[in-house]
Amino acid sequence: MISYPLRLLTRFLLVPSLLLPTLLRAAPDPIETVEKAATDWVKTREETVRLESDWATQRELVESTITALQERAARLEDNRDNLKAKTAKDRGELEAMQARNQAAADGLQTVEARLKVMSEKLIQLRPSLPPRLSEALEMSYRSLASPDLGLAERGQLTLTMLNRCAQFNRTVTCGEEVLTIEGEGGAKSLEVIYWGLSHGYALDRMDGKAWFGSPGPQGWRWEACPNAARQVTELIAIYNDKAEPVFVTVPARLGRAPAQIPNK
Repeated sequence: MISYPLRLLTRFLLVPSLLLPTLLRAAPDPIETVEKAATDWVKTREETVRLESDWATQRELVESTITALQERAARLEDNRDNLKAKTAKDRGELEAMQARNQAAADGLQTVEARLKVMSEKLIQLRPSLPPRLSEALEMSYRSLASPDLGLAERGQLTLTMLNRCAQFNRTVTCGEEVLTIEGEGGAKSLEVIYWGLSHGYALDRMDGKAWFGSPGPQGWRWEACPNAARQVTELIAIYNDKAEPVFVTVPARLGRAPAQIPNK
């Protein structure tokens, strides 16, 4: 049997012998640590050198690109300045043309507005026109009232109607005409002679009646002229060269007509 002191000594010796391998494994090897650090440093240095080399190459490329772009920008600026100098006259003419076009557009709007006013005045004037002239302008008035009428067509039509009214106003017009006169029982064929747009005379030879016509507040109207049939008959005969020219006294009215021809 082993004695107690011997067993205690054995235990003390056994514990260090068991711990020694573990302690030996846990302690790092200084040489391996140095080698690993050296290896990592070499790799880091190689990567740094590679990056520096790449950056140097890229930097030269970027600098050369920047220089090329700057030179190109300078050339483009020169070309721009030269182009501005060469096209200065053309641009001036273009601006002047634009100004003329704008003025023409404004003038066209003014003309269109004036034509619209003139058209309205012509339509308002129609009831006061002599019946013969009003009937002659029937198709023109229909066209003038159309909303689809273009500006050029409206202008031409308005000018034609104004010229027709002015021509009628400067002449004496005579002929047979079918008129409806209040109190005469419907339309009848009468001999009519007009003094321009101001007034006219109608004659019924069969019944020996005469009428004086003129524009009134409600349009053209016919008024009976008792005892004037002989004078109107003589007046019409002189116009038709069937009697010698003489002074004939006929009814008339001084004053301004309520409707006027619009100015051109």
